[in-house]
Amino acid sequence: MPIIVNLDVMMARRKMSLSELAEQVDITLSNLSILKTGKAKAIRFSTLEKICEVLDCQPADILEYSK
Repeated sequence: MPIIVNLDVMMARRKMSLSELAEQVDITLSNLSILKTGKAKAIRFSTLEKICEVLDCQPADILEYSK
């Protein structure tokens, strides 16, 4: 898949657990886990916005395009 999800990197930089992030973003732990492992097929902009808000980052810090 050419889109790489670096959510785990940003979470580590912010010293935040998956359960903490899930609670603050108001998303289920299982859905956030699917996103974190790169198995998600889509993400809502509102979810991405909230993740960026909580982690104080930009979408490009989480999503990366690779050829």
